[in-house]
Amino acid sequence: MDKNKIIEREKGLAGKRIGVFGKGGSGKSTVVVLLARNLRQRGYDVCILDADSTNIGMPGALGIDRAPKTLIDYFGGMVFSGGSVTCPVDDPTPLPGAEFSLEELPSEFYARSKDGITLLEAGKIGDQGPGAGCDGPIAKVARDIKIRQNGEQPVTLVDFKAGFEDSARGVITSLDWAVVVVDPTVAAVEMAANMKDMVRQIKDGVLPATDHLESPELVEWANKIFGQARIKGVLIVLNNVRDEETGEYLRSRLAEKGIEPVGVIHAQTTIAISWLKGLPIEAPNTQEEVSRIVDALETAVNLDIKT
Repeated sequence: MDKNKIIEREKGLAGKRIGVFGKGGSGKSTVVVLLARNLRQRGYDVCILDADSTNIGMPGALGIDRAPKTLIDYFGGMVFSGGSVTCPVDDPTPLPGAEFSLEELPSEFYARSKDGITLLEAGKIGDQGPGAGCDGPIAKVARDIKIRQNGEQPVTLVDFKAGFEDSARGVITSLDWAVVVVDPTVAAVEMAANMKDMVRQIKDGVLPATDHLESPELVEWANKIFGQARIKGVLIVLNNVRDEETGEYLRSRLAEKGIEPVGVIHAQTTIAISWLKGLPIEAPNTQEEVSRIVDALETAVNLDIKT
């Protein structure tokens, strides 16, 4: 067998874009950090794209002492503030120049943790001023950015904002896989089911709503982006599970919707304290749990390659 193909199979997640979703408070950013660390331990180049427009804690969670400048600024600012980055709902056309190598990007627009995880921030709305509360342009950056690192294709983990809105904007069309984090709440279970259904519809060729678009060209772009969607499926991860009874109840509720979680991360006080103090996430005793989730991702990708 060709040596390059052996390496590719051993690192099947290289070059994949994995979006992490969840309701507010589900712990999706925690899951992103834990997945990134595990992937680095396996030898992957890893890039986190922070696409949560309101959460400002990711640099501290990774042990990075400065937040990088946002990619919204790099691409000229949001259209609502006189910039050039538009909302994908109103303007589905691709973001120009969104595929690039980190070597081409000025160093102030990314940061790197001590364990070699690269962090980019799509944008934040907290500093945009009154009337700039729509973060659609940030979703477009998250949808379109594709990153190379030293000529290699890293695993890109995209940390989306809480809720379902970005999914409805079409960000999942450019992902390979979606991970939904389910905490012990009814809302989280319903979001997992909704995400699974949305991905099924996209894979079945259901096209987006376009009645609001002003030109046939924009309609064509919207249909093209959804028609060429690369999303393969959805994996569900349980998080912040405090006891076996809670875990079993969540599994039974998800089973009713035809969903089986690929892993569970149990509640740890140290994680909450890390977020409270803005310190690197401390999560002892989660290595096996997180490894099972990454194993499931690698298995899903390898099965997809075979088929």
